[in-house]
Amino acid sequence: MLELKHIKKYYHVGDSVTKALDDVSVAFRKQEFVAILGPSGSGKTTMLNGIGGLDIYDSGDLVINGKSTKDFSEADWDAYRNNSVGFIFQSYNIIGHLSILDNVEMGMTLSGIGNDEKKKKAREALERVGLGPHINKKPNQLSGGQLQRVAIARAIANDPEILLCDEPTGALDTETSEEIMQLIKELSAERLVIMVTHNPTLAKEYADRIINFADGKILDDSNPFVEDVSQDNFELKKTKMTFWTALKLSFTNLKTKKARTALTAFASSIGIISIAIVLALSSGFQKQIDKTQGNTLAQFPVTISQTASKQTAPTDKVKNSNSKKVTAKLSQQEKSTHTNKLNKNYLNYIKNLDPELSKNVTYTYSTGMNLLTKNDGKVKTAQFSNSNSSNSMSGMSAAMASSTGIGTSVYPSSNGNNFLKKHYKVIAGSLPKNENDVILLVDRDNSVNINALKNLGMNVKDNQKLDFNKLVGKEIKVVANNDYYNKVSDNLYTPNSNLNDVYNNANNKTIKIAGILKVKSKSSENILSSGIAYSDKLTQDIIQTNKNSDIVKAQKASDSNVLTGSNVDDTTKTSLVSYLGGSTTPASILIYPNTFKDKDKVLSYLDKYNKGKKESNKVIYTDLAGQVSNLTGGLMDAITYVLVAFAGISLVTSMIMIAIITYTSVLERTKEIGILKALGARKKDITRVFDAETTILGVSSGLLGVIIAWLATFPINIILQNMTDLKNVSQLNPVHAIVLVIISTILTVLGGHIPAKMAAKKDAATALRSE
Repeated sequence: MLELKHIKKYYHVGDSVTKALDDVSVAFRKQEFVAILGPSGSGKTTMLNGIGGLDIYDSGDLVINGKSTKDFSEADWDAYRNNSVGFIFQSYNIIGHLSILDNVEMGMTLSGIGNDEKKKKAREALERVGLGPHINKKPNQLSGGQLQRVAIARAIANDPEILLCDEPTGALDTETSEEIMQLIKELSAERLVIMVTHNPTLAKEYADRIINFADGKILDDSNPFVEDVSQDNFELKKTKMTFWTALKLSFTNLKTKKARTALTAFASSIGIISIAIVLALSSGFQKQIDKTQGNTLAQFPVTISQTASKQTAPTDKVKNSNSKKVTAKLSQQEKSTHTNKLNKNYLNYIKNLDPELSKNVTYTYSTGMNLLTKNDGKVKTAQFSNSNSSNSMSGMSAAMASSTGIGTSVYPSSNGNNFLKKHYKVIAGSLPKNENDVILLVDRDNSVNINALKNLGMNVKDNQKLDFNKLVGKEIKVVANNDYYNKVSDNLYTPNSNLNDVYNNANNKTIKIAGILKVKSKSSENILSSGIAYSDKLTQDIIQTNKNSDIVKAQKASDSNVLTGSNVDDTTKTSLVSYLGGSTTPASILIYPNTFKDKDKVLSYLDKYNKGKKESNKVIYTDLAGQVSNLTGGLMDAITYVLVAFAGISLVTSMIMIAIITYTSVLERTKEIGILKALGARKKDITRVFDAETTILGVSSGLLGVIIAWLATFPINIILQNMTDLKNVSQLNPVHAIVLVIISTILTVLGGHIPAKMAAKKDAATALRSE
């Protein structure tokens, strides 16, 4: 079943040539115990290594079951060693950091045998060599004879056809040697056993056949065999080591060097710690900046009003004139006044604004509200405004009475509660549940604009204190135009004087104060005026109710003020119609971008609408927060990039250190590399083992670095709070943490990959001889 044909193996050292195998030809039976005797340096071990595929011959042919090995690739030799050959070495060559069960399983692991079958075969092999009671022990718990039995169990576990023994009793006492020889003798009844030994007594006692070797040649053969020419029936089963197996091997090895592994992981984590802390501080400061930006943008939103001021070129220097004529000129203010056409097309354009840029858009209207409230059983008119105006006002004064003012604010209906939650906290009642719920906003000292309370019909004095329960739940009636105004003549209307009947009308909309909210911080003050705040949806509902009312229709048809009878021009008439709820065109649109970067995108979106339009058709906006944006934009990003770049230097240092440590590990584990190769491990398997080790180190150092950096955020935050009054500045983003662990792993694997490739290229026979 095995034949060597004219095998030659020469070693060249300078000009000298050593003929380890000099035209050796010999054939072996399928089942026999062959002992090869000869002095040291005679070539017997070289022949054994050649049969086992550890040394590749220079010329000739090794034929296995009729299969020539002349064209074997490196992978074929690996598969051959794994499936067809079992090695028993004089020095046992047991991997010390694995249990004896894992050692026996290793060859089968490389074969890809399933876990259950692998464990079963390994246990059977250990029991067969008499180590059943010692299965769970470590190699350092066994005697020399027991270790050799482990080596025999490992050699036969994968059921090879050939068992190669290199001085199997050379390190054992006489009694143990006899036990081992008897065991090998039993195994030769099932397979071919070839043993190299210096002991002729053992050879004669146990071997079926003795071959004497000297100077690379066979001197004599006690029972020669001629191989029949037969058909090629040799099959190779490729070996395969999974990355999980490589991880397991590396992990168990690292466990035997806990202190060094821990120090290596810590040293490698320093770069990660540095970058993680920089990113944590950057994230925290950026949140502080975003918060400041958010508050600034809440106080100074992008505003689009019906009337705006446009940028005009500076006026020329005034020159003295001797002319006897007067020149009529528009003032600079009049020249810069621009009327925005907030038509349906433009409103739809605003609605299509990306909500990721601005979740809050408020529409304010110049419509008045017919409000009634009851205090101490007496019905009074109310208003959501600081103005002393009433619905009986005349001309432009009445028309321009705004629904907002000091003591009143409007918040966006689209995302109102989130807007309120961001800047305010509830101190009584609750957040509004719908547009019929209004809220009372107070400053940090619980103060509120006195006019806001007076406008609700309440008799209050300066510095008077009111219980929360007197305000929360207070109801205000919103009366429709048709119920509030009485027609006096075709073009004249007057408010109904019977306020009790109007108040009790079933058609009224009831709104109430749902809660009292306080600003969260000093930076939130002035975002909305202290006083009553309501959703812009409330005004929109009122307009829908009143836009087709009798008084609105009359005002649209008349050239006089239907409340006073005085004549009005077109501009005043339009304002009156809007005030009475007859116009769905907003007085202004307030856009609250999320950040300054988003604000710039919002402005670009608004500018896009104006492209190609005449000056009169353009819509001009006001951006009061623009100057702050120019000061802070990109500053934090620039600082972060610089600090991360400096911290990254330590990562490169860690990468170099990992390469050195991996190279050291390669040197320490040279014999293990030889053992794995003898068991059939491929180059890529050896590389994978060391790559797995650096992967473990990379993940460990990354996790350690992230954890230490996260723990460091607590004292950092305490120090910064004491120094700057800023809370929770250092905040490690989980995404940043995951990315840093990945980066740590990639860099350590790259750093250790070159030493891993060096390990894979080591010669198996040379590696086995190393100590």
